[in-house]
Amino acid sequence: MPVLAYIASPRSGEKSKLLQQLNAMQHCEAFSADNAEILILVTDTPDTEAEKKLQKQLNRLEALESLSMTFGYNDELQYKGEGDGHED
Repeated sequence: MPVLAYIASPRSGEKSKLLQQLNAMQHCEAFSADNAEILILVTDTPDTEAEKKLQKQLNRLEALESLSMTFGYNDELQYKGEGDGHED
């Protein structure tokens, strides 16, 4: 179950739209930062295949300027004793 956290930067004037789009997506929960024009996005997908599909959906959002991962954990890899829990 990959759990990832991001800083999402919206295109100019698109913060509210992006927040709404992200929260409408399955496996996503987005929050508005109090002191900046950015969003915090947390994703929690059931498996690696769902994570790949979600990444493709995120890349198609026109209101999204950039997405920077700040945290990643994948328990599928942790249980196997591989890596640090984040899959490349």
